[in-house]
Amino acid sequence: MPIVAQSTETTDWVSRFADEVIEESERRAPGKPVVVASGLSPSGPIHLGNLREVMTPHLVADEIRRRGHQVRHLISWDDYDRYRKVPAGIAGVDDSWAEHIGKPLTSVPAPAGSAYPNWAEHFKAAMIESLAELGVEFDGISQTAQYTSGVYRDQVLHAVAHRADIDAILDQYRTKKAPPKQQSQKPVDEAELEAAEGSGAAGEDDGSSSGSVGYFPYKPYCGNCEKDLTTVTAYADDTTELTYACTACGFSETVRLEEFNRGKLVWKVDWPMRWAYEGVVFEPSGVDHSSPGSSFQVGGQIVGIFGGKQPIGPMYAFVGISGMAKMSSSRGGVPTPADALKIMEPQILRWLYARRRPNQSFKIAFDQEIQRLYDEWDKLDGKVADGSALPADVAAHSRAVRTAAGELPRTARTLPYRTLASVADITAGHEDQALRILSELDPSDPLGTLDEARPRYDKAEAWINTHVPADQRTIVREQPDAELLKSLDEASQQSLRLLLDGLAEHWSLDGLTHLVYGVPKVQAGFSADATPKELPAEIKTAQRTFFALLYHLLVGRDTGPRLPTLLLAVGQERVRGLLGE
Repeated sequence: MPIVAQSTETTDWVSRFADEVIEESERRAPGKPVVVASGLSPSGPIHLGNLREVMTPHLVADEIRRRGHQVRHLISWDDYDRYRKVPAGIAGVDDSWAEHIGKPLTSVPAPAGSAYPNWAEHFKAAMIESLAELGVEFDGISQTAQYTSGVYRDQVLHAVAHRADIDAILDQYRTKKAPPKQQSQKPVDEAELEAAEGSGAAGEDDGSSSGSVGYFPYKPYCGNCEKDLTTVTAYADDTTELTYACTACGFSETVRLEEFNRGKLVWKVDWPMRWAYEGVVFEPSGVDHSSPGSSFQVGGQIVGIFGGKQPIGPMYAFVGISGMAKMSSSRGGVPTPADALKIMEPQILRWLYARRRPNQSFKIAFDQEIQRLYDEWDKLDGKVADGSALPADVAAHSRAVRTAAGELPRTARTLPYRTLASVADITAGHEDQALRILSELDPSDPLGTLDEARPRYDKAEAWINTHVPADQRTIVREQPDAELLKSLDEASQQSLRLLLDGLAEHWSLDGLTHLVYGVPKVQAGFSADATPKELPAEIKTAQRTFFALLYHLLVGRDTGPRLPTLLLAVGQERVRGLLGE
């Protein structure tokens, strides 16, 4: 297929990578679909850091599709990896899970109450659902299915036959100083790590040193206990007879490797084998795989043994959460894509990954910052609509709201997220009250049903209910604060009177915003329409004092939701009562 002209959105990182990938694919496999890849290990909740492993090639693949090319985005589910350790959320609660350490993830029972047949399928399912919501099109490959069905048999035999060549490549790195330990976003095989340490290797795990056979790049799972705590004690190249012994249960057996499907290549051999087998042209790697001796670097040499080439692709940086350190799926409570999609629309989450180059780290907000993030998004949305956005911002926006397959579903009426959150907070699940308030935001174009504000309203409500501490929730007073009202000086009483006198005329979001900011201006002898440049600095202090008074009288605190939204939520009659009219 000839290279189609670039899209008009060529100023962002996605387009630049798409150019390179198309050119490289034509060079390697002319006329064939472009192959990009991701790898995910369902050893526990697949978190938002892992999502970058998927979103980076997805965005590039989608741009290539937009240009008319065929693309395969492979996601290799590393479900044949060993169960390494009991996750933090289960450790100390149920010690029985430790008995499964060393087994393939697909041989470990699913967590209690799961509808899925095993551990791996349980955690894959949540990610698959999130990817569907995000509009990510992919071909999933189960490594359990690949290995146990014999799909990789020729590759396994080839690796074993060339184990001396693989060992020679790995040996180049074994005397080098180990790189600093970093969090891994690709699978780590402790069996490989132990072997590397035993042979003096530095850095990441590289292979298995097994008894008298020396270096051996294949690890059997025990035929008795299913664990990979095995040692290859003998191997005959001419017959492929392999003998192993299990250090966990003492079981031993001799098998013919050309007929044996219960084991896998060690990670530093497995990954480049897949590159060659699938013809992968583009695959990103985390910072933990880009140091000397790491699996991506070493894989670039080992892939030649399988007749393939190393994919091109960037190193990607870590993704964090507001108020949290780097994410690791071995720790409990790490947010997943599903967690993010409960509080933000898919477009917003896509935008976060699209607008930053892969080597730029960024944070995803689960705290108050999510309101600022939505304000930024709505501002961009408006600029794109009126044609004033910069080209790179237009490109990132386009990648957020649509894929090559079409537009993602979106909220019909995009009311401000912070307003929706405030309404959800104040109404505490009463949808009729929420609709009343939201319909009064703009009397000239009232909201007809709450569905017009969905799913954004539901996301904001979920954020309020799950991420705002109870002591920060808004509870409107049942009765006026008579003591505070009696203690007010003349100036404070006058400010309340000015507000109350203007309520009926200004009863809309914009109107009340103008009113509450205007009262201190009018009291100081200025017009309510006066701009900050026309006002002395003391006006800001007066406004803060006035706002604090209103919050105390309405909700008994110094702060709360934006006052115009709060006033609408409380309702005009109740506001008058609480302010002493």
